[in-house]
Amino acid sequence: MKSIAILSGVALAALAGCATPPTPRPMAHAQLEAKSGSAIQGRVTFAPHGEVTVVEAHIGGLTPGEHGFHVHEGGDCSAPDATSAKGHFNPAGKMHGHHHHHPMERHAGDLPNLVANAQGQAHYRAEVKGLVLKAGPEGILERSVVIHADPDDYKSQPAGNSGKRVACGVIKPI
Repeated sequence: MKSIAILSGVALAALAGCATPPTPRPMAHAQLEAKSGSAIQGRVTFAPHGEVTVVEAHIGGLTPGEHGFHVHEGGDCSAPDATSAKGHFNPAGKMHGHHHHHPMERHAGDLPNLVANAQGQAHYRAEVKGLVLKAGPEGILERSVVIHADPDDYKSQPAGNSGKRVACGVIKPI
């Protein structure tokens, strides 16, 4: 009987080691507002996880396909076209670039494109370096997250040729 209990304990420990690590608890979120005549709705969360920030989004009302997705400088989504959100968050003054580049070689707000399915829904998760969940010049709190109508090409300046801004939400601490 004792050997069965030991084997059960070993099996449980092995299974626990194979488990997917839990998603970090969100520390900030943005509730998206539809802009530029879109019907987009959803929520984006941000959570620190070691040297990265985990960005998760659940969004509906998109056109199918890829959409540029960025953290913007301004924490204001009041303009009907979200121009009040200003340009990409770029505290280091770098050129727009691919999100895989080192954070000191691109805008800190450059994120991977969102991809919406045929029903216009996107379920997104990315681990991003260079986003800091604090207020102030280096942080993203009280800034905004913006979805664009078109995909980011990761090279055109200053914003990746992503088209009009179709959703915007202010990033607030939880």
